[in-house]
Amino acid sequence: MDNNKRKELKVSAIRNGTVIDHIPSDKSFQVIKILDLESSNNPIYFGTAFESKKYGKKGIIKISNKYFKDEEISKIAMVAPSATLIEISDYEVTSKEKVVLPEFIDKIVKCFNPNCVTNVEDVETKFRVIEDHNGEMKLACHYCEKTMKKENIEFF
Repeated sequence: MDNNKRKELKVSAIRNGTVIDHIPSDKSFQVIKILDLESSNNPIYFGTAFESKKYGKKGIIKISNKYFKDEEISKIAMVAPSATLIEISDYEVTSKEKVVLPEFIDKIVKCFNPNCVTNVEDVETKFRVIEDHNGEMKLACHYCEKTMKKENIEFF
């Protein structure tokens, strides 16, 4: 048996763009969906269930020629709070930061309360990000004050 065999898979480097690393393995496809990457014309490389010393299994997404706006980063943080964003310019890492949940989420999530003013009139949604007694992230609607669990979040 040859012990010098290559034991890792190399994925092409991107010249310019963003790498989303340390995505919980079961959230990789959800991140692709919420960022609408299915309709992107840019090259995208992704993988899931990679070994990770820190997280056990992880997903990774590389998107050429794409840098994320604050509201997109907020979406990533809600779905994959352990994720790291790595920006690449001319094959060099220009920034590497963990995603951070903002204190408020505006305009990107629909209130699950059908009677909320945001579902009845043309009012943009606004939520305060809170933690319940178990440390789970929840969203509290600014208008109807209903609290929404992570699994009830629906993005616009």
